Amino acid sequence: MTDNDDGVEPSPAADHPTRGDLEREILGEEPHLTSHDVVGADDSSMDAARRLWRALGFPGAGNAAAFTSADRDAMATLSTLVESDALDFETAVKLTRAVGHTMARLADWQVATLSEYIERLEAAGRGTGSRLSTGLGVIRAVEPPFEELLMYAWRRHLAAAVGRVEALGATDADLHTLTVTVGFADMVSFTRLSTGIDEARLADLVEDFESTCADLVAAGGGRVIKTLGDSVLFVATVPRAGVDIASDIVERVGNDDTSPDVHLGLATGPVVMRLGDVFGPPVNMASRLTGIARRNRVICDQVTADALKDVAGYVVRALTEREIRGIGSVQPISVRRL
Repeated sequence: MTDNDDGVEPSPAADHPTRGDLEREILGEEPHLTSHDVVGADDSSMDAARRLWRALGFPGAGNAAAFTSADRDAMATLSTLVESDALDFETAVKLTRAVGHTMARLADWQVATLSEYIERLEAAGRGTGSRLSTGLGVIRAVEPPFEELLMYAWRRHLAAAVGRVEALGATDADLHTLTVTVGFADMVSFTRLSTGIDEARLADLVEDFESTCADLVAAGGGRVIKTLGDSVLFVATVPRAGVDIASDIVERVGNDDTSPDVHLGLATGPVVMRLGDVFGPPVNMASRLTGIARRNRVICDQVTADALKDVAGYVVRALTEREIRGIGSVQPISVRRL
């Protein structure tokens, strides 16, 4: 093993670790409990536990010893929340599903990123000679600080989410309905492009596009709702912020010779926000407008355009009225930053 401080020291306890060693390192112990050990033999408790386990995104384990004491503690915590009337069971299931969905994507993202890092360590001679052994060392090094970072980020985002509900004026009757500007950024000719380059280059293009859009959305005070490979869905609190973000994306991505061109569509109106996603007519409108936008152009609906009438620095121009599938006759509006 190299003496380079940037490398990963081999584990004295496991010179040739297995995938099971990695799992034990992450979980903290060997799975040794059955479902009856975790929740008991009561049928109603077992049914509730199965629903919560599925909500986390995991398949049933039957009678296998597939659980740890942490699984037992987690189920006990959820049961206590429900039994104390802090939450009803259906709300607990919804929150558990949100956690499971979010953590599954986060875990996939982390594993992919760390796998690339481990490959670079090995290629540079800074690993242990075994990818599993190097991976074990990396996990031991990064897991504690990233666990702290995870809790910190969750609290910051929770505070921001509560603030958005208040600032955006959600009604007491429906705290999920907010008025926002919805934006879609979509790479031009992605399907054709994806058949003409190798997988590694394609993955880099998608990651660069998503990262650039996410940074610009955050800098503009917006929020990325989700990414769909070749497109990014975001929201902004007011039309001007949405147009600023869209224009920034066009200028950054559209002027980058290493990236594909981009379409941008914007629409403003009430949306329903559930489980981190948004639904409603503005989402559909923004998506459809993106599909008809010219490359490296921003087009929007009339509501968004009306909010820009007295805003300096932009030129707004009505385009030819057209039929849009699922919506009807619409007059798109072109928005260009001076």
